[in-house]
Parts: sequence; structure tokens; C-alpha cells
Amino acid sequence: MATRAELALGILNGLLGGHLQRTRNPLATEMALYLNGRRIEMSLNALRSAYPSASTRVVVLVHGLMATEHHFTYGDGGGDTDYGRLLARDFATTPVYVRYNSGQPIVESGAQLSSLLGQLVGAWPVPIEELILVGHSMGGLVIRAACHAASVGQTPWLALVRRAFYLGTPLRGAPLERVGRVVARVLRAIDDPYTRLVAEVADLRSDGIKDLGDARHPVPLLPSITHFLVAGAVSARSILAETIGDSMVPVSSATHGAVSPEHVAVLVGVNHNLLARHPRVYERLKAWLSD
Repeated sequence: MATRAELALGILNGLLGGHLQRTRNPLATEMALYLNGRRIEMSLNALRSAYPSASTRVVVLVHGLMATEHHFTYGDGGGDTDYGRLLARDFATTPVYVRYNSGQPIVESGAQLSSLLGQLVGAWPVPIEELILVGHSMGGLVIRAACHAASVGQTPWLALVRRAFYLGTPLRGAPLERVGRVVARVLRAIDDPYTRLVAEVADLRSDGIKDLGDARHPVPLLPSITHFLVAGAVSARSILAETIGDSMVPVSSATHGAVSPEHVAVLVGVNHNLLARHPRVYERLKAWLSD
């Protein structure tokens, strides 16, 4: 269960993580694996101690904006299970949970994740046969960026990834962030010192948040990986699914034309946050992994 300090730190990094990183503030979160709130070092002894029943199939879970790995836990952090533990039960996998600074640029988080996965594969107690990647919201963009970085760098861990799962990931950008950009631009144009101050405060939002507004595809979904997409929708009505989607990400942004329709699921009645910890989402993951 997440402590209040961990929750606050995740929010702070999501809001101002880029600034914390640039100023070398000790509150800036460094990317690492965490287990039960404890950071795990990337060494054979530390990994063997943390994962005494390490499997050859490893599930890597990456949280979204202003969150920590606890966001995957059922019951708003008060439960005792999550997708990783359920997959371990049903498929004999070992889950590992990534915590990172969600306020820094996504491309930087992707490069860091690529490096972390390289270290993980090199130090894991048993030879890894498959890495299964699961990302919620921004976490899916970080996974996409990490795979791209590994592809460019010809990093060996990428060959172990056959399947990647994106839960409410804004693959085509988040419209709410683009609205924020427009509002800040309009406020700066008004000849009033107080209004401009509000605009400056709005522009303090982190690089990670700003990256969410990018509707372009800065890096592709690699064809060597089978991609699975889960989108939420607060309503079955098509116009609401398109404009509101899961309350944060429209269905069209959480889905992608290059992905086969049988690998896309739209869950009506599941909002953005619940996509990280909902039984219906897990049933989809389980069904796809069983194929």
C-alpha cells in the first residue's frame, strides 16, 4: 500500500519533475524497480533476494502520470493484488514494477527504461525468455519510447519482447493538454500583469505533461512486437467516446489504426484511472495472453 509521502512525491514529480531534474533536486524520482515500496538494486544478489522464485517470463509494469507503481493496486491502493500478481498466479510470470519521474520528457524516460531493462536482463537470476510490457496511460508512451531507443541502439533486451499492452495510452496525444497550451497562449497575449502571471504558472507544468499533447507519432509502434490496446469510455455514445473517452483520453487516441482489431478492446464504463486496476481489464489481458 502506498504511503501518503509516496503518493505526494508521485504527484509532485508529475507536475514539476522536469524542473526538479534540471535543478538536481533530491525530490526528483530516479527510475528504478520497486517492490513493496522498496527500491531494488540491479545486481544479481539484490534481485535474487527480492525475487526468490524468479521466472523466465517477466512482466514489466509502468505507471502513468503523477503516479507510482502502487497505482496498479486494486482498491485505490488499499487492496492486495494487481495485474502483476494476477499474471504471476495465472501464467507463472514474475512481475516487476517501475517507478520513474513522470514529469520529465517522455523520450528521456524511454531511454532510461531501455537502460533499466538492459540491466535487468543482465542481472536476473535466471535467463529471461520473454519480457511482457504493460503500461498505463503515459507508461505506455514510455514503453513505446524505450522500444524505439532499444531498436535504434540495437539493444539485446528488445528481442525478448513479443507482446506489449497499453492501457488508456494517448497514442495520438491528449486533447486536454493541447487545450492547456492554447489557454496559456491566450492569457499571455492579454496586457494585464495578473493574467500573464497565471499564464506563467500554467507554463510551469512539466515536460511530461506537455509531451502528452503531441498528436504526432514521434516514434512508431515496432512491427516486431504484437501490440494490444485497451481504451476506456465513460459512455457508449460514439460522440462522447470520441470527445471524452475515458474522461482523459479519447477512444481514437487510445487506439491505433496499425493494430489489428482483435487486439483492441474498448471497455464502456471504465474510466481512465480504473484502467490501471479493473477486473474487466485483467480479463482482457488474460484472454490475450492465453491465445
